[in-house]
Amino acid sequence: MGGGCTPALLPALREGRARIDVAGRRLEGDELTGAVGALAGSVAGARRVAVVAHPSIATVVAVAGVLTAGATAVPLHPEAGGRERAHVLRDAGADLVLDEPDLTARAAPPPEPPPDETPALILYTSGSTGPPKGVVVPRRAIAASLDALADLWRWTPDDVLAHALPLSHVHGLVFGSLGPLRIGSPLVHTGRYLTPVPHASVYFGVPALWGSMGAADLRELSSARLLVSGADRLRRAVTERVHRLSGHRILNRYAMTETLAIASPRAADLHTDSPAGSVGHPVPGMEVRLDGTDVVGSGGEVRVRGSGLFSGYLGRDPAVDDDGWFGTGDLGEWLPDGSLRLLGRKDTDLIKSGGYRIGAGEVEDALLAHPAVVEAAVIGVPDDRLGQRVAAWIVADDPDRAHLISFLAARLAPYKLPQEIHVVDALPRTALGKVHKSLLATESRPR
Repeated sequence: MGGGCTPALLPALREGRARIDVAGRRLEGDELTGAVGALAGSVAGARRVAVVAHPSIATVVAVAGVLTAGATAVPLHPEAGGRERAHVLRDAGADLVLDEPDLTARAAPPPEPPPDETPALILYTSGSTGPPKGVVVPRRAIAASLDALADLWRWTPDDVLAHALPLSHVHGLVFGSLGPLRIGSPLVHTGRYLTPVPHASVYFGVPALWGSMGAADLRELSSARLLVSGADRLRRAVTERVHRLSGHRILNRYAMTETLAIASPRAADLHTDSPAGSVGHPVPGMEVRLDGTDVVGSGGEVRVRGSGLFSGYLGRDPAVDDDGWFGTGDLGEWLPDGSLRLLGRKDTDLIKSGGYRIGAGEVEDALLAHPAVVEAAVIGVPDDRLGQRVAAWIVADDPDRAHLISFLAARLAPYKLPQEIHVVDALPRTALGKVHKSLLATESRPR
């Protein structure tokens, strides 16, 4: 299926071939198409429509209806504070706000604009470095990215997709909700936690969800075809446990709000061992290069251009250079098989200490190899002498500090050793389960 050849963004929906089940409420076929058509009619004439993105069937219908009407949907996180919500509504210039709209009406959907440069979504960033920025995602990018993933993952209408992802982010909304409405695979949203679903063949999750699944639930996934992860680093311990209990290797893909899918393994390649940390090769339609190097084993900032790229940040200067390249802020390296491995964020995971450049991920991996350490996060904190010093936050089961330091010294060069180790009950995380590293320094003092 090629995005440029399909006249509608959500063909399976328009043709009555879609089915969605969220929180136990189901709409399918012509009933679902009619609900979306009625919603589209209710927002006719609006340019931008904010949708409070609850994990509900009304949210999926609302976003699909706004897109079907040719307008732009602006998802709002349901737990956003008053100040953040007011900023998003003001910045986006939303004409309407939909919060769990009534779905009783039915109507034929209007003619839908093709997958072109027309804005489909404005998705707001976390705002960790200032007020949230609006990422303008065109219809063209959604179609191209979903079609590329369908090809790589052999994702067809015969699949049943299950996930528990928030509907205010790319993974849960674009891949996990609009994907089924484009491809025609039924969707079952399992609520807050990822749980087995009868007849489900594909599961989407994030590392925190995969890591929290019980052994019995993982064993029930043995009948699935594909398990997909994204949004954060996937720890080896999690992948090994999932593989041992379910029999499946997790497909670890790479995407961003600004770029949609960047890189992914092919589903057909999962029977072979991939290099540790690999997120696969660039997806069709996307180009990837590393700033400053294309040498295997050398790292640099990941830069991207191609069909899945956003139009820019709303009301801000262009985000791409003259040749169309976007700097992701992620650090990566090419592996010998030509796939990409991510090393962390440029702003938080590249530590410059005493003239050395230290990857936080390498230190985190060494910490996680210790049997008492359950979770680990490493950042550089300001230091008058070194510029930055290596600091670690760990969730651990009563670690012997002297033994831990000795353990790390056997695995890391002296300049990479943490000069601070904080033991905490939990690491601060975002709604998608990513470690919120900007909050680490406020968590605790060394002990």
